[in-house]
Amino acid sequence: MNKKHKIAVVGLGYVGLPLARLFATKYQVVGFDINQNRIAELSNGIDTTLEVKDDILQSVLVKENPFNKQSGAKNGIFFSSDSESILNANVYIITVPTPVDKHNRPDLSPLYKASETVGKFLKENDIVIYESTVYPGVTEEECVPVLEKISSLKFNKEFYVGYSPERINPGDKEHTVEKILKVTSGSTPEIGKIVDDLYKSVITAGTHLAPTIKVAEASKVIENSQRDLNIAFMNELAKIFSLMDIDTHDVLEAAGTKWNFLKFKPGLVGGHCIGVDPFYLAQKAQEIGYYSELILAARRLNDSMGSFVAAQVIKLMIKKDIKIKDARILNLGITFKENCPDIRNSKAIDVIQNLEEYGARVVTYDPWADQNEVNNEYKIHHLNSLNEIVGKFDAIILTVAHEEFLSIDFSTYLNEKALIYDVKGVLPKQKVDKRL
Repeated sequence: MNKKHKIAVVGLGYVGLPLARLFATKYQVVGFDINQNRIAELSNGIDTTLEVKDDILQSVLVKENPFNKQSGAKNGIFFSSDSESILNANVYIITVPTPVDKHNRPDLSPLYKASETVGKFLKENDIVIYESTVYPGVTEEECVPVLEKISSLKFNKEFYVGYSPERINPGDKEHTVEKILKVTSGSTPEIGKIVDDLYKSVITAGTHLAPTIKVAEASKVIENSQRDLNIAFMNELAKIFSLMDIDTHDVLEAAGTKWNFLKFKPGLVGGHCIGVDPFYLAQKAQEIGYYSELILAARRLNDSMGSFVAAQVIKLMIKKDIKIKDARILNLGITFKENCPDIRNSKAIDVIQNLEEYGARVVTYDPWADQNEVNNEYKIHHLNSLNEIVGKFDAIILTVAHEEFLSIDFSTYLNEKALIYDVKGVLPKQKVDKRL
């Protein structure tokens, strides 16, 4: 157990890459991903997710697999789409997505496949650490059996596991991976200490060693569920205050003067964390005989906000005598959050699709999103540059608070009776017709 750590990171998305880069400053690391295009760009020192700056990534790149004795490589990271490249690792960190299916049921297939890949190369005393968000019990009850079956090794006798939930916040350049306190755990007390020491060696914010893997798993899934619940309350308030013709943001500003008021805002709740993880906890609760009321109610309420925003815009247009059918509407933003290129599970598409059902023609401008990805995922009219915006619009909706949007002169793009609807509440109040 005291041998030098050779770390393989399996999955190089928003979670895996920043972590792999950080470990590469002190250890030999191989970053593995089945996406060959992703590996090609990373091998050239380019991260299109923008989570790791190119110069920082390039500073830890090595050209040969550091696990190969003949390479002579020291610390650094080597990227590969060949699973054989992780053969000589002794610590495997799995950072693959944990989505839900079309029925909002947990989809563990990426975890199973990653576990199968790692299982092929497991050796005596190796440690497998999972970072993917799951419900309590997945690591030991779902993943470990796969590792045992593929490797023919005995759990907690010949190999061990740990769990350290990811806390990456995409697009956040202040709270980077090393600055966020890390929860750790292991399948035995001794392994827990080894896992904790491993993360502690690179996480400057420190670590918290949980008593069991299930505790660590539970801690992660409730983090996002808590945010989902709080935002759902704000969204319900927005619906209530809209009926009372009261500005929700004015109310929250006033209430926020109390020292212990929690400062959440209403909005569209998408992405691959807050909009997904609560389903994992609710599903597990149902399996053990408890039907979640609050968690699923919050999910339903937050998922209803796209249609609510669209209806609000249509009502405002009618009040201004703007013809709805074939009305031109400019939607600002298609990523799931501000200053981030990630379009997965974006709820801006709900607004767009609902407006199109009313007969409006929607054009979307988002300088952060990749046009090919948007077209493949959502099949909508998406522009990357202001210069591509032609003509004037009957309404403008700000659904994502990218910094670029805050300096736009909206009057340039508005028809005479047009309106502006601010979902995020970031534009000057006097310049918009309504805020969510």
